Amino acid sequence: MFGRPLLVAAAVVVVDQLTKWWALRTLAGGSCDNPDACIDLIAGARFRLVYNYGAAFSSGSDYGPIFGVLAFFMTFLLLYLAAGQPRLGGQVAFAAIAGGAVGNLLDRAFRAEDGFLSGAVIDFVDLGWWPVFNFADSAIVVGVASIVLLTALTPEEPEHPDPSAGGPTADDPDRSAEGPMDEESAEEPAEESGHEPEAGRRGMSDREAPEHAGESDEPPSVTSGVGGPAPDRD
Repeated sequence: MFGRPLLVAAAVVVVDQLTKWWALRTLAGGSCDNPDACIDLIAGARFRLVYNYGAAFSSGSDYGPIFGVLAFFMTFLLLYLAAGQPRLGGQVAFAAIAGGAVGNLLDRAFRAEDGFLSGAVIDFVDLGWWPVFNFADSAIVVGVASIVLLTALTPEEPEHPDPSAGGPTADDPDRSAEGPMDEESAEEPAEESGHEPEAGRRGMSDREAPEHAGESDEPPSVTSGVGGPAPDRD
């Protein structure tokens, strides 16, 4: 879970500390008019050693210890967020920010001379038109920009209909959105077809039987008196 983010953050810390170690050994510091103080590159960019007691890009020099404490707690939060990202890009972006925060935090902790986390962060990349920064600052900026870009480019997932609500699904596209039929609706086809249920026909036959009992197709005989047939009348 935390393996990949930890590897990315550790790689950022290692590269950051190695580049700072090189800057301390190579650059003399101070004004670029002094020998070995700066190394000119291209388009006005150069390597120039600066001790930063503030936040990123040499800002907030009076709040160095506060920034250090915030960076300490933010590192754990960033690693937790990195581990929870479903995509590799999100994991790398959050881990890069965490690694940059740890890189600058180590400077404050191990170069402190006047108090807790009062050490200076080593900055040495000077573009001429931007505050001097280091590799850790670059990792933080690139990580934040990557998160913003990934968020903007990630499409929103469509909402899936709830099968229990009775709406049409992929398995049954012709299913009505009105939901499952109730018992009354299930009985309607039988009534509309003109066929009565078996139980109804049986009950009607039982009721009609007494009315026709005793009826015969023979006409009633005419009797006279108490017994015998009536005499013929000539």
